[in-house]
Amino acid sequence: MQRPSPPATINELMQRVNDIAGVTLGELAAQYQFKTPEHLLKEKGWPGQLLEYVLGASAGSKPVPDFELLGIELKSLPIGFNGKPLETTYVTTVPLTGLTGATFHDSNVKKKLAHVLWLPVLAERALQPIDRIIGSGFLWQPNTYQINQLQRDWEEQIELIALGKIEQISGHLGEVMQIRPKAANSKALTDVIGPHGKLTKTLPRGFYLKTKFTQQILTEHFQG
Repeated sequence: MQRPSPPATINELMQRVNDIAGVTLGELAAQYQFKTPEHLLKEKGWPGQLLEYVLGASAGSKPVPDFELLGIELKSLPIGFNGKPLETTYVTTVPLTGLTGATFHDSNVKKKLAHVLWLPVLAERALQPIDRIIGSGFLWQPNTYQINQLQRDWEEQIELIALGKIEQISGHLGEVMQIRPKAANSKALTDVIGPHGKLTKTLPRGFYLKTKFTQQILTEHFQG
């Protein structure tokens, strides 16, 4: 089967989203002849890759929204039987150097979260990945209050990094967004500003939305 082309309009994107609601990841992979790994423990990114493929996301690893033409980022959101998010949501990598003059307004966090297609996936631990069920996707743009929350968390934590205090950052910081290590293994080190302003090495970090924030987004949409 030919790879789906990127959607040309938001209506076309949402039609695709509606078409896959209620379908399992296994059924979807079979329909599109998308390779399903035997051991999904090692393929944590497979569900997201499948959804990107089927919906026609075109960005790949480029630092642009997944649906580049539409300026929309795709975020799949694993939820439990109770409808609550099961894990934090990865946003983007954290800049660890060159932070002089950096602002939230110009940050990748703000760009990535400007317009999001949330795709809830019933992913209770008891379900095999191929049996996970796709829910009703919806579009979201942060309101002024949410942007202010994100900006405060970004500024507080980026300031610590700029001051060479990255080791003071833990998952407890941030009201709605935290910074955590993001690396395939402990050898994947990168440059960071050290305690005395000199560069040193550390694990790459990622920005993650806390589950209480994504829970609030879900509640607003489905109960709004």
